[in-house]
Amino acid sequence: MRIISKPTTSNCNIEMYTSYLISEPNHISCTRLSTIVGQEASHDSINRFLAREEFTPKDLFNEVYGEIILEGGTLSCDDMVIDKPYRNPKLTELVSYFWSGKHKKAVKGINLITLYYTDDNSVQVPVNYRVYDKNDNKSKNDYMQDMIGEVINWGLSPKFITGDSWYSGLNNLKFIKKYKLNFCFGISSNRLVSIEYGKFIQVQNLKHWNEDGEIVYLKDYGQVKIYKQEFKEGFRYYILGLSNESHLQSLLKVDFERIRKEHWNIETFHRAIKQLCGIEKFFVRQTRCIMTHIYSSLISFVKLEFLKTKRKIDTWYQIKRDLFVDVIRKFILGKTMQNLIA
Repeated sequence: MRIISKPTTSNCNIEMYTSYLISEPNHISCTRLSTIVGQEASHDSINRFLAREEFTPKDLFNEVYGEIILEGGTLSCDDMVIDKPYRNPKLTELVSYFWSGKHKKAVKGINLITLYYTDDNSVQVPVNYRVYDKNDNKSKNDYMQDMIGEVINWGLSPKFITGDSWYSGLNNLKFIKKYKLNFCFGISSNRLVSIEYGKFIQVQNLKHWNEDGEIVYLKDYGQVKIYKQEFKEGFRYYILGLSNESHLQSLLKVDFERIRKEHWNIETFHRAIKQLCGIEKFFVRQTRCIMTHIYSSLISFVKLEFLKTKRKIDTWYQIKRDLFVDVIRKFILGKTMQNLIA
């Protein structure tokens, strides 16, 4: 648990704010929350909570520590854009233009880079994160390496590191190899590999493909196993590397598909944290307030996942789906609309 250095003067706290994020379907604001809770927390109290807290990625890890199996899982890295299309980057800190896979273009928003862990019991949670800040003078790859180093120092021992082709650069692969970890990454079609010593060709020009993967030499790295999958827009390529390259031959298609399926969990997390935890729905502008809101959204998702793993709910979506059932039923059966019109 996070150790509080000094008592807060705010009536609003992380428990109240995360409950609000999980339950409120549309409008996330200090004004809205204060209207709902009344005298329990004023607008200024909620704003003080957002402005004064200094939650860190280690606080997030501490929240999940003890609830996950620390050894043997899959650690996935990916980023998403928190869309803020109507914000002026000159007025709202951290907002800039970032490439969005959803929109297929650069859009205004905040870039969140996350490490997402799936353990051997299929419990899946974010364990580290960064919000892109140009003042850090770091790239997303730098953030990834920083985060992997941190979670390993905190006690996490994943079996595989996964990511898309953005994170499959040579520096990242060598960084992972230094920690003696296995990996599975998407790879660009023009990366150079060799089957015959000294003869390099682009991945897309390989002639022979085995469904259990082909062992190739990745230029400037070493031996990896490469896989090809067909999608609507064409082929995608993936590399799978082991800390002990002599075991590559034993990897089968079923192993690759299992690892890719576990990596896909981070995509479902991105969708859920937007739809269920209000991560995009904030009006604050200051960096501290934005960071507190993002952290609270991450904690909200963690709470939903733990409720699911403890079988208190069937899916992450159940609470928000069922919360207003009684109200809607009374509105319909009580003919409230007809009575208002009459």
